[in-house]
Amino acid sequence: MNAHEIDYQIFGEEMQYVELELDPNEAVIAEAGNFMMMDSGIKMNTIFGDGSKQNEGFLGKVLGAGKRLLTGESLFMTLFSNEISGKKKVSFASPYPGKILPIDLSKYGGKFICQKDAFLCAAKGVSIGIEFSRKLGRGLFGGEGFIMQKLEGDGMAFVHAGGTMARKELKVGEKLCVDTGCIIGFTQDVNYDIEFVGGIKNTIFGGEGLFFATLTGPGVVYVQSLPFSRLANRVLQAAPQGGGKDKGEGSILGGIGDIISGDNRF
Repeated sequence: MNAHEIDYQIFGEEMQYVELELDPNEAVIAEAGNFMMMDSGIKMNTIFGDGSKQNEGFLGKVLGAGKRLLTGESLFMTLFSNEISGKKKVSFASPYPGKILPIDLSKYGGKFICQKDAFLCAAKGVSIGIEFSRKLGRGLFGGEGFIMQKLEGDGMAFVHAGGTMARKELKVGEKLCVDTGCIIGFTQDVNYDIEFVGGIKNTIFGGEGLFFATLTGPGVVYVQSLPFSRLANRVLQAAPQGGGKDKGEGSILGGIGDIISGDNRF
């Protein structure tokens, strides 16, 4: 498997986008909805799956694309290719505040496992598949279920992390405990499992869930500080309830505090 070799540059701080430079006949694949802008001369096509198995016939394409339904993604992806002479650029944006993580699969043994909604874009030739959990506990309580996404090949791939990103390089036998939703991804040699928090007070009043993920080395783990699910829950909690009035968050005076602060909505 030989993916296209692409150059890239990441711009921004909290709302990043990645700009990919394509030589003639080079191409990238991306999830629908991540496109930002492109130079004239780049052609956009909708394809089955990730385009890495285009020589397997129609049935092979359909079966490969069908696996994506298990991760909650569309059957189709978008291919952006430079079909004229000269270098051309195409850019893809983060879906919410956070960081874009570039992954050179050739440095990670040709495989990287990530949460199923983390993938942003990749060089054509990179395979985007599914990774099944063989452990019942991890499947039921691991946050990502039985299925995670796997990126395979020897090219560049880009995934998105919410908030601030941490990189942890684990030694053999070294264990890291992580909130299940905070995992971005990890290399193929890392052992991923689920562990019960324990303790009656922790279970009932801890507010951190009943389980956390354990990641055991050797390997590299990437962790995000703000999973999208956590961000969405905070937004819903702060949204106006019922009659359209907010909760007066941050003021012990509630509605009176709103008036004092200049918010006179009723």
